[in-house]
Amino acid sequence: MKFNTKVIHGGQHHDPSTGAVMPPVYQTSTFVQTSPGQPINPDYEYSRAANPTRSALENALASIENGTRGLAFSSGLAATDCVLRSFKAGDEIIAMDDLYGGTYRMFTRIYKNSGIKFHFVDMNDIEKFRLLINENTKLVWVETPTNPLMKLADIQEIAKITKENKILFAVDNTFATPYLQKPLDLGADIVMHSATKYLGGHSDVIAGALIVKDEALGEQLHFQQFATGATLGPMDSFLVLRGIKTLHLRVERHCENGGKVVEFLNNHPKVKTVYYPGLPSHPYHEIAKKQMSGFGGMVSFTFVSGKKEDAIDFLEKLNVFTLAESLGGVESLANHPALMTHASIPEDKRKEVGITDDLVRLSVGIEDAEDLIEDLKQALA
Repeated sequence: MKFNTKVIHGGQHHDPSTGAVMPPVYQTSTFVQTSPGQPINPDYEYSRAANPTRSALENALASIENGTRGLAFSSGLAATDCVLRSFKAGDEIIAMDDLYGGTYRMFTRIYKNSGIKFHFVDMNDIEKFRLLINENTKLVWVETPTNPLMKLADIQEIAKITKENKILFAVDNTFATPYLQKPLDLGADIVMHSATKYLGGHSDVIAGALIVKDEALGEQLHFQQFATGATLGPMDSFLVLRGIKTLHLRVERHCENGGKVVEFLNNHPKVKTVYYPGLPSHPYHEIAKKQMSGFGGMVSFTFVSGKKEDAIDFLEKLNVFTLAESLGGVESLANHPALMTHASIPEDKRKEVGITDDLVRLSVGIEDAEDLIEDLKQALA
């Protein structure tokens, strides 16, 4: 199947008991057994281990990322946490230096006393990355594009190095979505999504996902999920599955509108720098062209003045764009990373990677582009 067919039919089956086209919401905690240890269906005993609605979503996730196993979690951070539970004191993890604030917080504050050592590095400095690898290195974690500076990492190049050194390689594919980028095909071992964002697509659910190529790794991660309990409920599973079925249509429009918004911002006298991988001036534009089929709807920019007050004034004047955290919904959102999504990162670390106080991040939705541009124009006036 090609992608547009996969999002609708991939890994899916009509409900065998009724013929329902969409899987029912199996709002049940447990399943009947005919004799102790003999459930009617051997796949379902207790919904923390498996639930038919969640299974339908997990099969869809595996299909659209070209993996063998998909797992659905109660949030993107729960999915990330499940991966980290694979490691022990003395292990080392190399991570991209520009990360979602919640990921950075988990790495540096939740796991700080676990004995796991984290290194943060610019993944485009391949030599510096290589120098950090040693016998204790167990995982490489990257976002591409990153949140919020739209940095990219060459997935194929990094995968060659991790395979040479027998290190697991995980990619947060939230911004790109599997419609624009397929990390497993490029050599990654694990793909993570905050399914709250583009996969769900309607700002009405919190969810996370892991997809893997290796079946044994999938079984290990499923055990860790089952044993710790951060599973996605049936109603939320239904909502994400419904969202996936229109993913290709939505992301096409996100890309189209994103390009128009970028063109406007890039020519505005009050805007200093626009961060968008589709721009030829973007430092990693060639990587984007190589590993992505489109450039997405996420855009960040700074002001010529460099003032935080100008960013706040702009955000307060918006009417069509909604000032809120999160991204990837049908509606356009605007965010101030330093005060909102990345506030958990210390100020010195934010400045070190380039998250300035005048930085604004936009999640460009699927409204009429003309209305979005008019809103930006009046807010910048």
